[in-house]
Amino acid sequence: MSPSIPSFGSAERSASADGASDSRGPGASGGSGRFGADRGLRIRMLVATALVVALPFAFVYVFVFLINAVGLPLLEWANERPYTGEVYVDPVFLAVVVLGGLAVQYRYGPDTVLRSVGARRVSADEYPELRAAVTRLAAQADVPVPDIAVKRTELPNAFAVGTSGDGTVVVTTGLLDRLDGEELDAVLAHELSHLANRDASLMTVAWVLPTVTYYVAALAFYVLYGLFKLLQFGGGGGGGDRDGRALAVGLVVITVSALLTLTVSAMFWVGSVLIHRVLSRYREYAADRGAAEITGSPAALASALRTVDEAMPEVPDRDLRELDGGAEALYLAPLEARAFGDKELVSTDVFPETHPPTRERIARLRELAGEEA
Repeated sequence: MSPSIPSFGSAERSASADGASDSRGPGASGGSGRFGADRGLRIRMLVATALVVALPFAFVYVFVFLINAVGLPLLEWANERPYTGEVYVDPVFLAVVVLGGLAVQYRYGPDTVLRSVGARRVSADEYPELRAAVTRLAAQADVPVPDIAVKRTELPNAFAVGTSGDGTVVVTTGLLDRLDGEELDAVLAHELSHLANRDASLMTVAWVLPTVTYYVAALAFYVLYGLFKLLQFGGGGGGGDRDGRALAVGLVVITVSALLTLTVSAMFWVGSVLIHRVLSRYREYAADRGAAEITGSPAALASALRTVDEAMPEVPDRDLRELDGGAEALYLAPLEARAFGDKELVSTDVFPETHPPTRERIARLRELAGEEA
């Protein structure tokens, strides 16, 4: 079932009075789009890109330093004999691995995200009115028409992945059931703004490091937790002096290794989350302004955000968990664990506070609507 989506023209308007420039970026064809670049967003994207490239190098070399400074001396103590040499990672090899990995993620990241949430690309025959709306809005925004994917779930949400020339707008059936007309147009325009601004492709790459460091830190924590439980229940008793020393050495090595891994991973998780704090919140404001520019109706997006926010507590936990798992920073609206009475969402652990408060976004859009009036 696809909703009825009436066409309406986009209104021309002046830039907002708070001095924020338009959030539209150039089109994929290389020419300028209808909307001027948002300088603040461009600066944040440059900073985020630098962090995305630099942090994996720092992560590896910090571990190399700790292995040489702590790990090898610990092995010397454990084995009662000296070690010669040190661990070394060739920077050229590391550059090939890191940059190659980022390139692979950039190329295949969008499909990975779609698979992770169970979204399926659909044809124009399946959702003709939705396709017509996206095509019309893309023309108004002067960007190539993206693919459309649909996720079957009661949870109302949407997001975009890829670039303006090779992007995909994803909507849920819950969103299509709750929104139509101007509200749905506003949400689709919001996602098209992400593609035109090129922040969607950066975000699909940027989520890898915080996800990896989070799970490495979690693994180290559970190793320590398991070791603590083993000792608590009296594991490892008996044996002679040599067996006792071997057990003590093993416990020390495991504990020190896990503590260092936990500490370093947690530090880099914090650092990588800063990427999202630098970019993710601002990009939502920029896309909100872009949607208002495309449709000429800031009030429509404000109404859509309010509808989505009010619908969240009604959605079953199983639908929430289907979209939980690390891609939350891409969504139109965040997955609020408190609304579901559930404190164990992966997305809110890995990416805390990825979006500005919905009420603040609505207030800004209402101010924008008042300026236009």
